[in-house]
Amino acid sequence: MFFSICSKLVRKKYVLSCFRDALVRHTSLITQLVAQDQRVCIHFINILFGLLCNVEDGNVTDLCIEVLIQLVTQLKQEQTVHCLLDACHRELCSMPSMRGSPATLTLLGKLVDTIPALADKLVMEHGGLMEHLLRGLVYPNEGVQASVCYLYGKLYSSHIAAEMLSGHFREKLCPLFLSTMEGAQTKELQINCLGLLRQLLKYDLFVSMIMNKSALAETAQSVEGPPGETSLPLVLKKFLLSRDETLQVASAHCITAVLVHSPVKHAPAFIHADIPEFLFEHLSSSSEVLIWSIYNCLILLAEEPLFFSKCHTVYGIEAVVRSLQGSLKLTNTELHKQGLLLLAEILTRQPEEIRLFTSSAMCGDASRALQEAVSSPVLEVAAEAVKAASAFLRKDHQSAPPVQYQALRALLEAMLSRCSEFSQTPLNRRSLGSRDSEKAILRRGKFLLSTLEGFRNACRLAVEFQGEPIAQENPFTAPSASAEKEDTLEDFSEFLLSACDSLCIPMVMRHLEQATHPALMEVFLSILHSLFIIVPHMKKKFSKKLAASSFIRLTLELKARFCSGSSHSALNQVCSSFLYCMCLNLLSAPEKTRSLSQEELSAVSELLQHGLPQISSRSPESVAFLSDRQYVEGTARQRQYCILLLFYLAYIHEDRFVSEAELFVALQGFLLSLQDQGEHPPPVVFRASIYLIAICQDKDSALDEAVVSAIRKFLEGISDLHLVYTHHPLLLRFFLLYPELMSRFGHRILELWFFWEESSCEELDDVPSAGLPTLPASLAALFQMLRSSPSILLILLDLVYSSPVDTARKVLMSLRTFLRRNEDVQVDGLIRGHFLLILQHLLVEHGASPSGASGNLPLLLSLLSLVQLRNKSEQELDSMAMKLLHQVSKLCGKCSPNDVDILQPSFNFLYWSLHQTTLSSQKRAAAVLLSTTALIELLEKMLALTWTEMGSPTWAEASSPRTALLCSAWLLTASFSAQQHSGSLQKDPLLSQGCVGCLEALLDYVYARSPDLALHVASQPWNRFLLFTLLDAGENSFLRSEILRLMTLFVRYNSSSVLSHEEVGHVLQVAALADLSTLSNTTRRALRDFFLQVQSMGLLIDHGTTQTLQASLESLSLSAFSDHQPPQDMLYPFLRLGALAWARLPKL
Repeated sequence: MFFSICSKLVRKKYVLSCFRDALVRHTSLITQLVAQDQRVCIHFINILFGLLCNVEDGNVTDLCIEVLIQLVTQLKQEQTVHCLLDACHRELCSMPSMRGSPATLTLLGKLVDTIPALADKLVMEHGGLMEHLLRGLVYPNEGVQASVCYLYGKLYSSHIAAEMLSGHFREKLCPLFLSTMEGAQTKELQINCLGLLRQLLKYDLFVSMIMNKSALAETAQSVEGPPGETSLPLVLKKFLLSRDETLQVASAHCITAVLVHSPVKHAPAFIHADIPEFLFEHLSSSSEVLIWSIYNCLILLAEEPLFFSKCHTVYGIEAVVRSLQGSLKLTNTELHKQGLLLLAEILTRQPEEIRLFTSSAMCGDASRALQEAVSSPVLEVAAEAVKAASAFLRKDHQSAPPVQYQALRALLEAMLSRCSEFSQTPLNRRSLGSRDSEKAILRRGKFLLSTLEGFRNACRLAVEFQGEPIAQENPFTAPSASAEKEDTLEDFSEFLLSACDSLCIPMVMRHLEQATHPALMEVFLSILHSLFIIVPHMKKKFSKKLAASSFIRLTLELKARFCSGSSHSALNQVCSSFLYCMCLNLLSAPEKTRSLSQEELSAVSELLQHGLPQISSRSPESVAFLSDRQYVEGTARQRQYCILLLFYLAYIHEDRFVSEAELFVALQGFLLSLQDQGEHPPPVVFRASIYLIAICQDKDSALDEAVVSAIRKFLEGISDLHLVYTHHPLLLRFFLLYPELMSRFGHRILELWFFWEESSCEELDDVPSAGLPTLPASLAALFQMLRSSPSILLILLDLVYSSPVDTARKVLMSLRTFLRRNEDVQVDGLIRGHFLLILQHLLVEHGASPSGASGNLPLLLSLLSLVQLRNKSEQELDSMAMKLLHQVSKLCGKCSPNDVDILQPSFNFLYWSLHQTTLSSQKRAAAVLLSTTALIELLEKMLALTWTEMGSPTWAEASSPRTALLCSAWLLTASFSAQQHSGSLQKDPLLSQGCVGCLEALLDYVYARSPDLALHVASQPWNRFLLFTLLDAGENSFLRSEILRLMTLFVRYNSSSVLSHEEVGHVLQVAALADLSTLSNTTRRALRDFFLQVQSMGLLIDHGTTQTLQASLESLSLSAFSDHQPPQDMLYPFLRLGALAWARLPKL
């Protein structure tokens, strides 16, 4: 019988198998055959169902279920489905126990799984079925319980059915299900319980029910007494601790499913159950699915502060980092993204007071993992990594000494490099289309924003570490040269500035060409603002570069576009703060103008701090606001000041984003408005106004007289022009263009211009005129002004004399270059006349020591020589030239041989005055020079020094100033000597006698009335000039009657300034040695009178000479001398009368 039963079962199984294969292979044909007769179809289904219920062989049961499901599905007849459902219901109702129910329950579950709409029908039309399911759930057979859970899971997968079954679950199923799941031992039941749980956890209602039951269970467990309800967290914890990966994954999914509804509400229960600890431990698994599930679960747990306060993150951060390092070696990008998202959540939410990384090594591992992730070729992974890196750059995460600045730098470099690579990837707009192109640009903007946020956090980190000595010095760093150099806060700060300059700014500028996002620009400008603090010694240079790169314009455009009214207040604040710091930096280290005092900086700081947030208008509107002539209130005036300062700083750095013509008109209105209201702007604001109005003034336009008058009044109220001066050729042109300004401020403005001017003519000074290089633009502009208004040269001459040496030298070199390059400009007379006034003033005030009057005097003399050299042809010396000659010779006479810097240009001038003129003027010039006793004495000293210094080391150096000066002295002496011989200065005796007689008569007449006046007349310098004029070139030319009479006259009136005592002694010595027999009677008489006059004045010192001369005069009879006068060798006494020995030297 047993074998008969087995044989029948095998045959049935075989038939079922064949039918299943036929149904699979010939679905349409079999379906048509079965569907031809409804009664046959239902009968066949009942046979199959009966076989299912009566066979205990699992394989046959599975085969029956499979055939039934396929047949019902293919027939698609509602009557057939209802028939099968009714049969199942009857079968369950007729069962005395649930022992044989698994097959029926499994069939129902698979039917619902195949036809989801059946779930609603089962609940609505077969409600009694639920009671049988509850019977099965309490039946002490886990196979039955597993089947029940399977069917429940399929029913609760329908939203409608689940809603209808909510009361059933709350009142009956919930505690029973939790208890069943807690006690499940077989894997089948465990999996089906978790499957049902996953379906239930889709609904917030059931989650609340289950978690409330769990809370009651935990409360019951915390007090003494028998256990009550079952706690879901503890049940899931049990599954998590199992060694079955499937159960671990399912448990993690269920935890995630609960937390999704409300992490804040439900996470504490899991945290109190210590589930995070075990989740972190399972991160060491090799299963990607399990790791991904744990990542998701931990991300949700991280939303609960209790997760951090219980220090689970401190315990688990190492596991997270190691898991991330391992996952990055895999190709599962979803796993990469979830791991990075978890790390970012932990890094972001970790409380500052709880240090996450307990060692520097662990922090370094995290940094290297992030660096690897940032460099991922998958953009989504790199984007998540950048966000995590941004959260990682926090002070409390980096505070474990020593701070690993090199690792941070490497991480930032990787971030910036990846962002730069992405931003430079070309967009193919044709293939993408406009919508896709916009999405691509938006994606780039988001990635750039994340990168900038990370960089901003790094900057914030550097700022915070500035107040931490241990972070600055990094004392725990290994003592190596490279570590000392690179692992310091200073080096890290400089890296931030360099990286921003070379990468951040270019990336943002490229992105701005495609789109402008307020959030991105807010972060970007906050970075620039923080860099001023991070690298203070570079803030001024950095500000200048930013201003020169149009960042003032950029920031104002952002404010105008996004910050009008109260919109984007955060962006407005960042823009204002950035402009505030940049403006103060620029004003503290201005371009070619003075720095502000601390008091002025404080005032400007307050002005900008209050005014900048109020500026949100576009440039044309700001210009119109400046030109408003109506009454301007205090707040509005402050805004005007701020706008002017911004325009001024932008223009100084060549960022001219405002129409110059419109700004020129607006500035005039602004100045007149100030005058109308009787206001005086701060010097820095007025400086901005003057600079802008000068820059914006067109060549053909001119200011109204009222504006010029207002400007003059403002300037007169300022203590010094340097307070409002900004160096620019157009500003100089502005002051020199209007006579009203030039007459009052021309001298000071030119002095300031040369003080600030960096272009030099030094290198142009020695260039031959044939190959003149191009002048610097500033000097070319100055020269153009000098050509149009030569009177400016007079101011420049004053500057050469009165300015500091450095400034005066600049002026001189500029004048020299101008005169050489502009020979057609006739300014020689103008320059010489003004120079004569300067020289006369100097000799009056500093006659005793002119060398100490001004250190710039040599420069003036050099310029005078240059002016003289401009005259290529011989010209007659006019009265001004003769006066100059006389004054320069007097100046030389008051100097010592050590005054090389004054004497050298003076000798040059004197020499060329003798050579660059006509013959008659040469004679007059020589007479003027030789009449200056002090000059002749100076030359004598210098010629004598020649022999003294011939053996000195400097003598061989032809380029030494001393040697050059001695050579010039000899050259000037040779010129004097040559002038004597070439001119043969013969005098008409009758004219000479007449001149002397007239002078004698004049002095006798004056002496009779006023002896003092006669003495004064006799001592005048022109008397010495008369004496030298009457002398000729003979060896004893003074042994002539008229000369002796003239000298007698000077001795009588004690005119030692005309004829010194030494010279008188030399005359007597020469006369004693002369052959008096050759003299005429008149001459001997004159000589005798001279001798007696000298004797009477007590000037005879050499008794031997006196006795010899007296004996010679007495031994000769006056009548024995003939009036014949032999011819003489004319030698002009070019030194002094007693130094005739020099005449015997070889001629030069």
